[in-house]
Amino acid sequence: MARRAHFARRSAGFTLVELLVALMVMAVLSLMSWRGLDVMGRAQSQTQARSDELLVLQSGLAQWSADLDAMVTELSNPRALNTQPSPMEWNGLVFRITRRSSGTGDAGLQVVAWTLGQDQGHKVWMRWQSPVARTRAALEEAWLQASLWAQSPTDSSRTRQVRIVPVVDWQIFYYRNDAWTNPGSSSDAANTNPDGVRLILNLPEGQPLVGALTRDWMRATAVGNKT
Repeated sequence: MARRAHFARRSAGFTLVELLVALMVMAVLSLMSWRGLDVMGRAQSQTQARSDELLVLQSGLAQWSADLDAMVTELSNPRALNTQPSPMEWNGLVFRITRRSSGTGDAGLQVVAWTLGQDQGHKVWMRWQSPVARTRAALEEAWLQASLWAQSPTDSSRTRQVRIVPVVDWQIFYYRNDAWTNPGSSSDAANTNPDGVRLILNLPEGQPLVGALTRDWMRATAVGNKT
């Protein structure tokens, strides 16, 4: 009878030790589940950040091509005239383009500039855009301001710049006479608009894409275009 009574008391509920053990097991399982969810959340955040960075790079490259596509080629032989900006110019620091304005119903010309700027101590590929110019004087001023922005940006000029992506370095090549060459390698380079432009971005570690990235643009009217 005593044994039966003891068994009845045992089957009626858990002892304090058993309850503590069960609570400890549940706590361990909860902690493991929380860590798993935290790891998954971090991985998802990193994946999203990488996707956003890649999207920005793609948008920057698309804008680069759009600027060249909208280039005003009628402004030819600027060195001989010395009175108007060039359709494009690369001086080793900044790449400038004279293009048709992108605003709807806002006819005119704009100067856009691409360069390597500094952002929190890191080199960054950047784009600058002038206001719409409708006079030769305004266009010449925009061409000058684009160069000054690349050399020593002011608070005012920074309002017109867009940060694209971090880069280690970049290079520009022109396509002339069926070959990719340095923009200043030809004796008549100053007065000759190339049939193509090659952009090479050297992307740093920690980016979705790492190493040299090449983007070729060819003039639509170029004969025998090659990329």
